[in-house]
Parts: sequence; C-alpha cells; structure tokens
Amino acid sequence: MSTINRRTFIKGTGAGSLFVLTLAGCSPKEERPTSKASADSSSEPVQKRPQYVMVFDQNKCVGCGECKEACNETNKLPAGFHRLTLERQNGRTEGEACPYCGKIEPCDCERKYVRVSCQQCLDAPCVRVCPTQAAHRDPKTNIVTMDPDRCVGCKYCIAACPYNVRLINPQTKTAENCDFCLHTKLVNGEDPACVSKCRYGALAFGDLSDPKSYVSRLLNVKDTVRIRPYLGTNPSLRYVPVTKEKI
Repeated sequence: MSTINRRTFIKGTGAGSLFVLTLAGCSPKEERPTSKASADSSSEPVQKRPQYVMVFDQNKCVGCGECKEACNETNKLPAGFHRLTLERQNGRTEGEACPYCGKIEPCDCERKYVRVSCQQCLDAPCVRVCPTQAAHRDPKTNIVTMDPDRCVGCKYCIAACPYNVRLINPQTKTAENCDFCLHTKLVNGEDPACVSKCRYGALAFGDLSDPKSYVSRLLNVKDTVRIRPYLGTNPSLRYVPVTKEKI
C-alpha cells in the first residue's frame, strides 16, 4: 500500500507518538456523560444520549485499505475523495540500525498504520464556527455530521479542524467528515462500513455510555491514546498503540 501524505494530522505530537504517548487521562470512565436528571434530582428524567466511540487497534491493522474502500462504496463518494485514510508510520530513529534486521536504510520491519479521519470531538470546533449550522451534532446520536443543504462551502469548518480531516466533496461542493456512517449504516442499526469490512479486528465501535457494550468493556482493559488531547476537543476516536517491544 502506498504511503499517504497526511502528516499534518499528527503534527505537534512528535515522531512515533502513538506508541510512546503517555496514557494518563485517557480512562473512559472519567468521560462518560451523565444525564441532566442525575445532575439535578429535581428535574424531570431525560433520556441519556449515546456517546459513540471508535477504537483503532494499531497492533492489528495491516494497511490493506479495505476499510477505506468500504467507506467510499457505502457513502457513494466520488473517485479520489476519501473520508478516511491510513497513515503509514515507522518507529525507527533515522540513522540508527533496525533492531530486527540490522539495516540502516529504510525497511518494513516496523510498519505501523494510523487511521486518519474525523475525530468526532465532543467539543467540536467545526460545529462552533459553522455560520449556517450545516456542521452540527445529530440530536439523537450525538454524532458530528453535515447537512449538505445548509453548507455554503465557506470552509470555516475545515480551517477550524485541528486534525486536518475535513474536506470539500468535489462533486457536491460541500464539506464532509466521517460521521460513523450515520445516514447509511447506523440509521439501520448496523456498524459503520469500515468496522464491518475489517477482517483483522482492528476496528471496534459502540456506545461508551452503555457499560455493557463491547467498546466499554474493551476500553476498561485496554490502554488507549487520543490524537492531540491537549487541545481539549475530547476526541471520540481512540487508538490502541503498538505494544511490541524492541529486541
């Protein structure tokens, strides 16, 4: 698979950050939303909205790209336009010998991949800056999505996104983002296309507000990191970093 040049996605975290980042502060237990009823016992009970999250396991991804193809097909995206890509990384320090094969020159011993897509921030800058409310949070699912009928192509949301993952669809001339296949799969009770297509179990999806969901149980036992958490956007996309140790 060819290298995808989207380095700005992780700019500022340092080389190889996904497998050396400090894991402090990433426990999902501290981030589960509470309903208004629990915060104020005098108020009437309200239904708690879900908090959908996606978990990308860097240990399992082989970079096949079938997730991207499934996304393109399901969401009928034009050729050359993608809501998600895969960033190929190498954890080696330039100029040092590979600890596996001993080569100084580039090798494939430490190929690692990172999912590059909308981070589904709980405090989403794109939603805050959109002048027409085309970029908005779906009231039922709490997922950041787009209303193409309201989008005027101003690109404010693209400029505001600190992850560089929002783009203008060349066919519709409107902005788009990965919305977990909200209108194509999730609406029918199905997992996002990328999750269903992954043959290696590198992707998991579910409602973090449900303690019995698979993702809740997974995040209770797995250490995960998030891209640039210091920005305070509270991303819903979690990454399980590579745990293989050098020899």
